[in-house]
Amino acid sequence: MPPINTAAWLPAKQANPLEVKSAPYTPPSADQVVVKNHAVAINPVDYIIQNMGNLIFAWLKYPFILGTDLAGEIVEVGGDAASRFKIGDRVLALAAGTDRDRNNPAECASQNYTVVPADLVAHIPAKLSYEEAAVLPLGLATAASGLFLKDFLGLELPTVPARPSTGKTLIVWGGSTSVGCNAIQLAVAAGYEVFTTASPRNFELVKKLGASQVFDYNEKTVIQDMISALKEKDLAGALTIGPGSVSLCLDILSKTKGSRFVADVSGPGLASNSSKLSTLQLVPFVANFLAFNASLKWKSVRTGVSTKMVYGTDIKKNEVGLAIFRDFLPKALESGQYVCAPEPQVIGHGLEHIQPGYDLLSKGVSAKKIVVTL
Repeated sequence: MPPINTAAWLPAKQANPLEVKSAPYTPPSADQVVVKNHAVAINPVDYIIQNMGNLIFAWLKYPFILGTDLAGEIVEVGGDAASRFKIGDRVLALAAGTDRDRNNPAECASQNYTVVPADLVAHIPAKLSYEEAAVLPLGLATAASGLFLKDFLGLELPTVPARPSTGKTLIVWGGSTSVGCNAIQLAVAAGYEVFTTASPRNFELVKKLGASQVFDYNEKTVIQDMISALKEKDLAGALTIGPGSVSLCLDILSKTKGSRFVADVSGPGLASNSSKLSTLQLVPFVANFLAFNASLKWKSVRTGVSTKMVYGTDIKKNEVGLAIFRDFLPKALESGQYVCAPEPQVIGHGLEHIQPGYDLLSKGVSAKKIVVTL
């Protein structure tokens, strides 16, 4: 008798609120595991899909289940995954069901049981709570995609203990976001010095994560300040989070030495956990974003700095996924070298709290990640 599953369903395009009701329990294929979710985290992409499903992720077939971040206990293991996992293992995982090549609600996080690719699952130590672990998957995967994939910055992979210094410096614009917190830690573990930006209230956070210098992105002189600080540095490139950040880093990289590549996580607010766009602002924002991207291409040509947008689940298609989820993260969490950041903000227990989580995040959250326990 399969377990009884329940999910927070998005019944149709732009439907609000979500509907909590039964969902099929789906067994794993050979290279998958099934996780009983104990905590799920919410990302801007979730509420943006709910509000704009006809403009982005247009391939989704409704009713659908959303969600990418989960932590819990393995309850079923596919045959090929049995070499790494067993029933009862405590894990975190990146759910990729909203991807165009998957389009499968059974593989999304906002339910009691989720089917996930084994390559995107990592063991977590007993000392780590599920609430803490749930903040990592999408931010981790997005940062790792931008930093380590050959089509992006192509940096050295992180190690435990941290790799010796490469002598190069990386810019992470938006260090206190979910992606930024992971990018800083990954880059430091890979042997890179990190310069980042944040608001002053988050300076201490990003320094604890390993950033060597922090700049207030609200300062009018921030671009020139960073150029001056980087004068003697050999840049490994930049990873940018947040609308408008790519253009600023194009200016910086055009006037410094080293790599002239920007890995772009600016999206229409998809990866930043500090987005403050209301539902009414989302449609014109995306239109403006597309127009801005056209102008950005011209600026990239003019400055000689190239840029490419990061999509977090690109990590599932290559060796970087295993390098991070299998080889690096479990050891780094166990040793304390890697911490779960930003901190979870638990807003309730049960799937009925997913919709309030969307609503809260859409109003703006800084240096926190919204989490619901199950």
